[in-house]
Amino acid sequence: MIVDLHSHLLPNIDDGSHSYRASFQMAKEAVDNGISVALMTPHHMNGQYVNHKSDVIRLTEEFQSQLDAENIPLQVFPSQEVRITGDLLQAIDADDILFADESNQYLLLEFPDDDVPTYSKDMIFKIMQRGITVQIAHPERNTKIMATPSILFDLIEAGAVAQVTAGSYVGNFGKKVERFAEEILNHNLAHVFVSDAHDLPNRGFEMAEAMVKVESQLGRDYQQLLERNAEAIIDGNNITMLKPEPIVKRKFFSKF
Repeated sequence: MIVDLHSHLLPNIDDGSHSYRASFQMAKEAVDNGISVALMTPHHMNGQYVNHKSDVIRLTEEFQSQLDAENIPLQVFPSQEVRITGDLLQAIDADDILFADESNQYLLLEFPDDDVPTYSKDMIFKIMQRGITVQIAHPERNTKIMATPSILFDLIEAGAVAQVTAGSYVGNFGKKVERFAEEILNHNLAHVFVSDAHDLPNRGFEMAEAMVKVESQLGRDYQQLLERNAEAIIDGNNITMLKPEPIVKRKFFSKF
């Protein structure tokens, strides 16, 4: 069983699927990738999309009914990809945030594509004081983290969890992102693969391909660890975390 903790299959609520037809096609591809369980994680509070907890629950239940009617063997559960914002703690207090698990332990947190706000460390500390583990979405595509990998290392050292998008690891976002995704895994700074699927054919799943690659590069034990961690997160259990290592950026000096 492969669990996908991050996908945008719910139609017409964010920049993911734009129709039930597209969602069914994506669901079939998910199953073809070996995925049997997927979290629906529409964007929330990112300045463009607001998807309240109650709406996501209702839409996910409707989508599951449609999948069952289409005989697509994919089990879906409601969640959110939450943008870090100064209002996040209030949203948690207002019970408008969905987690990866029913015990409300794992929160999927997104940074802006090109930044990690200066208040992030303090905000994440306050979240984790409440017994919540932060999952960092696609750090391999964040240009600030790419330029300063110690940001990710510090967050992992503090107890955060990092997701790496399978498509990033197999080169769908370009060589630079692929190499950084490899570095993140090589330094034990990633804990699960996710699809972050948005649409076909551009933003599909690639989970099976990523699992084959990571087994080839880092061994079967590492590949199985990533699968088990995804199962642990959706069940609200503790994951296996290997000792993180800092990524040392290479420096080149010219002699004159």
